[in-house]
Amino acid sequence: MLTIYPAEELKKRAKQSAIRIVKLYQAIPRTEEARVIGRQALRSGTSVAANYRAACRARSRAEFVAKIGIVVEEIDETVFWLELLVESGLVPKARMEQLLVEANELLAIFAASQHTAKGR
Repeated sequence: MLTIYPAEELKKRAKQSAIRIVKLYQAIPRTEEARVIGRQALRSGTSVAANYRAACRARSRAEFVAKIGIVVEEIDETVFWLELLVESGLVPKARMEQLLVEANELLAIFAASQHTAKGR
């Protein structure tokens, strides 16, 4: 069953996810490879919330579709970097599990929103 999320709730979820990614970055090992991958996750993960806010202010459907497309790209990239941190052994899977669940849920929600907006 598809759940409809109000824009304000999604803004909060995206912002909370960004905060969790900031905290993750602060806690990752201080090795060069962890920091490089962590910075990538930090950049893409925090941009999701900012870009979603921008999408919500779109002046037209075409502008919304373009901006939500950026959100989908950024959250998908975030999932990749988080998975890479785990699969490379830099961060324990248990530490990342809930963050990955949330990132994948946000990806599904934003991708569905993009699909719906394109179809109208």
